[in-house]
Amino acid sequence: MRVNSTDFQNAVGRYLALAQKEDVIITKNGKSVAKLVAYTQPDFFINESTGEYRMVRRISYEEYMDYVSSSDQRYELIDGEVYLLASPSFRHQVIVREVLLQLCNYLGENSPCQALTAPLDVHLHGYATKFSEDPNVVQPDIVVICDPEKVTADGKYEGIPTLVVEVLSPSTRSKDLVTKLSLYMRSGIVEYWVVDPDNKTVWQYAFTPDRDIHASKMHAHPEALQSSVFPELTLSLAKIFTQ
Repeated sequence: MRVNSTDFQNAVGRYLALAQKEDVIITKNGKSVAKLVAYTQPDFFINESTGEYRMVRRISYEEYMDYVSSSDQRYELIDGEVYLLASPSFRHQVIVREVLLQLCNYLGENSPCQALTAPLDVHLHGYATKFSEDPNVVQPDIVVICDPEKVTADGKYEGIPTLVVEVLSPSTRSKDLVTKLSLYMRSGIVEYWVVDPDNKTVWQYAFTPDRDIHASKMHAHPEALQSSVFPELTLSLAKIFTQ
């Protein structure tokens, strides 16, 4: 279909609907200047905000980078599946801020370790010997890194975090408690905290050098959590769950 620009401006909604059936060519002064085509949702990502956890095709890291480099959205790549990250809630961000504050107060200014929040691409490769063999890209809510030399020139982190913290939401519960737990464990991360705002609990996982679960424990409000990797670090749940 061909339509002049004036008619298009006067009936945008109608032509958007028509574009689902056929391409719409927009003309101006008798010349074609633009084409309106239907947008096809990619078949390879999981929409985290809707909880649309369906079977999708797995993609390569190269396909992933081609897609995300042209998008302003945030994505994760785990075991070949792409997750579109939902925007965090106010409560989620308040909890992240409090956990980060406690971590930064513990680490201080002279520590070789740094506590950082998303968005930050963290490259992990599970049991593989290098990233290209099992590429995974995640954006944990909070990550503590003690090997800053592993930050690349383009700002990606390709080391092994010492501690990772994820704050649950209804749409991320399965991913954080199953998919990411497995990835973090087999990637050599030492400790993993999963904060559950609804139940006011924190699950603490400690992993062995052989990349297995050494210990797991649930801490409930208003208890305190004692870190396994930072012996003098105590996380106050009373301060985290204030709402």
